[in-house]
Amino acid sequence: MKRKWKIIITVAALLIAAIGVYASTVYSKRGVVAVQTGKVVRQDLTSLVTASGEIKPKNYINIGANAMGDITELLVKEGDRVRKGQLLARIENTQPAADVESQKANLASAEADANAAEAGLKAADDNLATMRGAIVQSKADLDRMKADYERAESLFKEGLGAKQDYEVKKYTYDAQVAAVQQNEARLIQAQAQREQTAAQLTATQRRITVARAGLARIADILHKYDSFAPLDGVVTNLPVRAGETVVPGLQNQTGTIIMTIADMSLITAEVKVDETDIVSVKLNQTAEVTIDAIPNRIFKGHVTEIGDTAILRSTGLAASQSAISSQEAKDFKVVIALDNPPDEIRPGLSCTGKITTATRQNVLTIPIQALTVRQKGDLESKPAAGATGAQAATKPDPAAEKARKEELQGVFVVGGGKAVFRKVTTGITGATDIEVLDGLKEGDEIITGTYQVIRTIRNEAQVKVDNKVPTQQTT
Repeated sequence: MKRKWKIIITVAALLIAAIGVYASTVYSKRGVVAVQTGKVVRQDLTSLVTASGEIKPKNYINIGANAMGDITELLVKEGDRVRKGQLLARIENTQPAADVESQKANLASAEADANAAEAGLKAADDNLATMRGAIVQSKADLDRMKADYERAESLFKEGLGAKQDYEVKKYTYDAQVAAVQQNEARLIQAQAQREQTAAQLTATQRRITVARAGLARIADILHKYDSFAPLDGVVTNLPVRAGETVVPGLQNQTGTIIMTIADMSLITAEVKVDETDIVSVKLNQTAEVTIDAIPNRIFKGHVTEIGDTAILRSTGLAASQSAISSQEAKDFKVVIALDNPPDEIRPGLSCTGKITTATRQNVLTIPIQALTVRQKGDLESKPAAGATGAQAATKPDPAAEKARKEELQGVFVVGGGKAVFRKVTTGITGATDIEVLDGLKEGDEIITGTYQVIRTIRNEAQVKVDNKVPTQQTT
């Protein structure tokens, strides 16, 4: 009997000891947090800004209707390559073409009248020259006849000459005076006729100027009935057909778009970058563009344009055009020029651009998720129970309270079984890691998970490292 009780007492003692050891172990582990950790490592880091958008040609022009009428000819089709100045389409132009022909006839008539007036003016000039020569000759004859008359008169008065000879000389001289006067009158008349012809020529030249201006105006109107390519490119949009009626644009109304010509020699990806990332984007930064319609290929490019106006994400309109102030998310337009665009590329294709904003070689890095923020007061040691009542009796210092609420950026470093908060200064941000400029050294073990632990863990809390990869249960 005694042996039985000894065995029972021994088993009971061992059981009590085991329970005590277990309870002691559980108590000692109370408050220990299971964490996942990682190392501070050196590596190359690249900062990327990712944005989505669409493919667009750098230069494209919508060819609109400049006149109203039916399309009689479409000389190209969508996808055709065209040259600058090439005729693309014709609009019915019977009336303006008739006006051009009529104006050409008016111009030809005015030019014929001008030619006739010029010929008449030349003939008048020749006639004037002839008449001036005849007047000079007749005046010379008049001087000679006057001398003969005066000599005959002198001899007749002295009784040395015959009266008949004197009278013949006198009649000859008087006839020559009349002839000279007649020639001078005819010269004056010819000069008046010449001036009249010159005035007619001037008026005809003015008619020609007016007719040419009218022809240029009507020819310009006729020219607007034809559409020509303003640049070398590809027809990327052709929304109309032959026979359709097109109208030109008015002040507050958009006209008919006949087609769109795009310069496909320079292709761009126009993406929308979030406002929080736009400050990192600079001109000439390199980028990689992926196109949804061309999978498994990456196209190199560089930033050529950065928009200055914010675009509302909900409406796509510029924020400056909004009548009310809005706090909604905004984007900025960024244009990436593709270095070697493929031949099969088309405007409007959806794409994603990854812009390299910064690169660092062999720098200290930590996982982004390890970074957290704590208030300075939360990191200080808790005051003793007796001191709490004393401090509560005094009015808190506003400056001290403000200092306690200061937010610090850092990570929790594992050491001696505890998690110690350490303030860090960061640099550029990569896809999964962030650069550390100050506060850590290579090889430091830091807490990287879980998110709930990093968000709630307190400074100097006891931790247990558990880096086991959780197994996924299969059904």
